[in-house]
Amino acid sequence: MPQPSLKPLISSRKIHKRVQELGREISANLSGSPLTILALMDGAFCFVADLARAIDQPDVTLRFIRATSYGRSIVSSGQVKLEEMPDLSGRTVLLVDDILDTGRTLQAAKTALAGAIVHTCVLLNKPMRRVPDGLQIADYVGFTIPDVFVVGYGLDFDGHYRHLPDIRKVVSEK
Repeated sequence: MPQPSLKPLISSRKIHKRVQELGREISANLSGSPLTILALMDGAFCFVADLARAIDQPDVTLRFIRATSYGRSIVSSGQVKLEEMPDLSGRTVLLVDDILDTGRTLQAAKTALAGAIVHTCVLLNKPMRRVPDGLQIADYVGFTIPDVFVVGYGLDFDGHYRHLPDIRKVVSEK
């Protein structure tokens, strides 16, 4: 695989600070009942690990499911594939994803959680990419970014670059 050009977008320091802020906000807003954090994998693994530690709640359960719509491309296929969802009826659920792009993945996951009290949290928000049948806005957002393909802090390009501590945009060489 040829190495793409990667340009810094959000530093690890800014990410850490914002995740701590989100943790405090979620703790304040969702206190008083048990909380299930449901992370969409694989892209959200770094974010959800840091976020879960930043949430100050006495009763938190962490669950993971796989969701995908990209495959081996930088363009979404438009088809969301979800693992079987756990039955979380009656539970307060924080649905966590790495990025809110078209909104299809989060909408599909939220719809599959019928019966649960669902709140959504994303690290990155790309509002210009929304489609009418997708989730339009998340309850908790780390950063709003331009319409660029990004990697790092769990986000990948064909499995690569998840290990980077910051968020970088992929710049195509012309």
